[in-house]
Amino acid sequence: MAGGRSRYGQVVAALGAALLAVSVYLPWYGVSFTASGIAYTQRVGEQVISQYGNAALQGYLAQLHASLGSLAGQEIASVSAHQAFSGLAIVLLVLAALALLDALFPLVRANSLPDGAGASLVLLGAVACACVLYRMVDPPTPAGGLVSLSLREGAWLGLGGSLAMLAGGMWPRVHVRAPDARLDTAWRGLSGWTPQG
Repeated sequence: MAGGRSRYGQVVAALGAALLAVSVYLPWYGVSFTASGIAYTQRVGEQVISQYGNAALQGYLAQLHASLGSLAGQEIASVSAHQAFSGLAIVLLVLAALALLDALFPLVRANSLPDGAGASLVLLGAVACACVLYRMVDPPTPAGGLVSLSLREGAWLGLGGSLAMLAGGMWPRVHVRAPDARLDTAWRGLSGWTPQG
C-alpha cells in the first residue's frame, strides 16, 4: 500500500462533521434591542396609551419605559442557523452528512477505497468553512435596525467543525513500504550471530 488514508484523519473529520451538524441547531446569533429600537418601542407605546389608555395604564407605561431603557444592548433572544437561514442550514447538514459518510465508510470496511481517496473531505470541509465564515462575517440584517445580532456559540462550533473536517481530509497519509530485500538478507545473516565473550 503506497498511501492509505490515516485513521486519525478520518476520526477527526467524522467528529468535525458531527459538530457541524449539531451546530446548525444551536444559537448562532444573540438578538438585542438597539437604542433606536428602544426609542421606537417607547414612541409606539405612548401613541397607543394616549389614544386608548387611562391614568393607570399611563402610570404603568412610565415604569415600563424606565425598564425598557436598560434593555438596550442586552440579549433578549437567540436565533439558530436553522431559524435564521433554512437554505444554508440544509446545505451545511448535507455537507456534514457527506463528510461523515466519507470518513466513516473506510473505517468500517478496511481497504474498500483506493489509495488517495478522501480528497473529497478537503473539498467538503472547505465549502462548509466558507459558508460558515460568510455568515459569521456577514450576518443577516434585521429590517429597520430595531434589533442587532451578535455571534453566539453555534457559529463558532460550526466553524470549528468545518475546520476539523478540512484538517481530517488533509491529515498525512499512512505510508507502508515493503521491506527492502537487502535489509531482509542482512537480518537473516545476523540471526545466527552470537557475541564473543
